[in-house]
Amino acid sequence: MDWMLKDLAESVPQTRSVVVLSSDGLCMALHGADPDAADRLAAACAGLQSLAAAIAAEFPHSDGRMRMVVIEVTGGFLYLMTAGAGAYLAVLADEGVDAGLMGMRMRDLVARIGAHLTSPPRETESGQ
Repeated sequence: MDWMLKDLAESVPQTRSVVVLSSDGLCMALHGADPDAADRLAAACAGLQSLAAAIAAEFPHSDGRMRMVVIEVTGGFLYLMTAGAGAYLAVLADEGVDAGLMGMRMRDLVARIGAHLTSPPRETESGQ
């Protein structure tokens, strides 16, 4: 999966890092970030997707699931997108990033490999 994340990063100028995370905040794959930074980002994004789902539930015709969250901060953007069952795609990008291109490339990546970006529920030690 590394080459696909690298392809996303290289196809959108100003991309800093790309992380695939599970819904419980574990980093599953990364490009352009050191492992500690990727772990911090994955943990933060797990909380963010939970908040987004709570907000989605306030819309009358919503299924309560988050599709995409974009946060702009001084210095850049965070993009977080649902990537499959129990998996999310997070991207950090600099201020000059083309937001439309980023959204399109992220959707393309998820469409191409969404089934491979899923995180099945963890089993307990008893196998249940």
